[in-house]
Amino acid sequence: MYYREFGKYYKYKNQKTVVDGEKFDSKKEANDYQELLFLERRGIITDLKRQVPFVLIEKSKYGRAIKYIADFTYINCKGKLVVADSKGVKTDVYKLKKRLMAEKYDIEIEEL
Repeated sequence: MYYREFGKYYKYKNQKTVVDGEKFDSKKEANDYQELLFLERRGIITDLKRQVPFVLIEKSKYGRAIKYIADFTYINCKGKLVVADSKGVKTDVYKLKKRLMAEKYDIEIEEL
């Protein structure tokens, strides 16, 4: 099911948003980014990054590389890398990529 808004169709009712010149796939992702920026400014987290790719399966004769692109990564107050995703709808593809992230990198994706 697709939803129409301003002449464009969106599958999961997400609304593209721009905040401070940065483009986001949804309002939720934009809000999550602002909260993480606040934490970074307070020194609670460090090294906040957006749209960080992780290769789950390398390119091979069977096709291109399969990647998971994290909405955010940062270092928490304990010095641990956190991979976070603004999730509205947990698709089957997302669930598979989440499992592959845990298997390959021993990283559990934090869902915001």
